[in-house]
Amino acid sequence: MRKLIFRVHAIQKMFERGISQMDVRTVIEHGEVIREYPDDTPYPSRLVLGWREKRPLHVVAADNDADDETIIITAYEPDPALWKPGFKQKKDQNK
Repeated sequence: MRKLIFRVHAIQKMFERGISQMDVRTVIEHGEVIREYPDDTPYPSRLVLGWREKRPLHVVAADNDADDETIIITAYEPDPALWKPGFKQKKDQNK
């Protein structure tokens, strides 16, 4: 199992949003990558959608393959006002 590293920002936001480390691990291990950011530095990152019971969660994570670790950047519950049903695509904000 890959080591998870939680950034301070991620821990603060998870606490504010009632998201546990187990929630994040479940999303990372069983969720669906809905967006990739290959040019992010220092490591490529991705946005993962997962569900904890009926609650949708988005986790932004980056992989440091050299050290076999996944860095958790942030985690949040997607806002239905900003995301299409299913929470895989953002709504067009230009309308």
